Amino acid sequence: MTRSRNPNRTSSVYQGTDGWWHGRVTVGYRADGRLDRRHVQGPTKGSVVGKVRDLERNRDAGQVRKAGQRWTLAAWLEHWLEHIAEPSLRPTSFAAYRTAVYKHLIPRLGGHRLDRLEPEHLERLYREMIKGGAKPGTAHQVHRTVRTALGEAQRRGHVARNVAALAKPPRVQVETVQPYTVDEVRAILAAAGKHPNRARWAIALALGLRQGEALGLKWADVDLDHGLLHVRSTRVRPIYAHGCDGTCGKKPGWCPQRILVNGTSGLTKSDAGRRAVGLPDQLVQLLRDQQKEQSEMRQRARQLWEDGDWVFTSPTGAPLNPNSDYHRWKALLKEAGVRDARLHDARHTAATVLLVLGVPERTVMGIMGWSSTAMAARYQHVTDPIRKVVAGQVGGLLWAAEAPSEDPIETRSETTKVSGR
Repeated sequence: MTRSRNPNRTSSVYQGTDGWWHGRVTVGYRADGRLDRRHVQGPTKGSVVGKVRDLERNRDAGQVRKAGQRWTLAAWLEHWLEHIAEPSLRPTSFAAYRTAVYKHLIPRLGGHRLDRLEPEHLERLYREMIKGGAKPGTAHQVHRTVRTALGEAQRRGHVARNVAALAKPPRVQVETVQPYTVDEVRAILAAAGKHPNRARWAIALALGLRQGEALGLKWADVDLDHGLLHVRSTRVRPIYAHGCDGTCGKKPGWCPQRILVNGTSGLTKSDAGRRAVGLPDQLVQLLRDQQKEQSEMRQRARQLWEDGDWVFTSPTGAPLNPNSDYHRWKALLKEAGVRDARLHDARHTAATVLLVLGVPERTVMGIMGWSSTAMAARYQHVTDPIRKVVAGQVGGLLWAAEAPSEDPIETRSETTKVSGR
């Protein structure tokens, strides 16, 4: 009697000479081109049949771990950073990922194998970070980092699921932003008028340019005759490496032989960030004054002047450092006698001014450099003066001493009735 045989590549279940039941499932091909046959076993035929069917379902859903190296979290994160993340990210984004990986993820979870990592491991890490004094925002950045890295591992078949997508991230309390009032803006600009680079703060409060966009401006980007400003690049935060191989015992930024590794400027945050913005006449005049003052600074600096065509510079022509710019903003707020706020809140103020003026949303997107209309909800704020105007309009509508026939609500209702006929 001829024994029947399963067709090639189909799953099989059989009892071995060891008394156990075994199953074999073809899930694809190995790196060398051979079939990738996975093995399962159990004490009974039924248990193995169940395992075989589970493996077949995972294979059909593309959720079977790729054969070969069994990555640890540390090995995968290092590989992901160097070969996948760094070539495709802006230096500032990569620096944030790198900090999360080497400061938090690898020291605490690096020894786990990817296929044995569980959501609970990540959630425990987040809790321990916050208990140790880290801000929820820092823990959330770690969560975003590992979620992105494991998402890439899942797409490449190294893990069957992204456990970071299942883990519950820490709750981050979004700070309420209160844009500056017109009087506060005037006070800030008046204080800025006593110092060099005063047009820098007018650009932030009137046009809403991001810090990097304002500091990255060059005179070639400014057309004062036509009242236009072109945003083409952004000033990046400097990232340094040791020039002494780490022997100085200091952080790279304080190394006497430090080396700048990311240049001075880079691409805008998004394609929408590259834009042209109209300049108010007052701002055009401020920029003309800036040109004159910069010419005087160049004469005083003489051979020390660095000619980089920057709009806002140090006394020797170098581009402004983002950290120094931030501290100058804080000092300016104190000098103006207004409440403290983030530098980025100047951008919120500019967006809210556009809301008050009733500028169409698509136009606001172009001015602010937003890539989606959803950003308007994050940056445009209903301030107290707006609330008072709305309240006055509501009061005038509901309590106005007008004849009932002239009531706009009733008039609209009558119109609806006529239309309905």
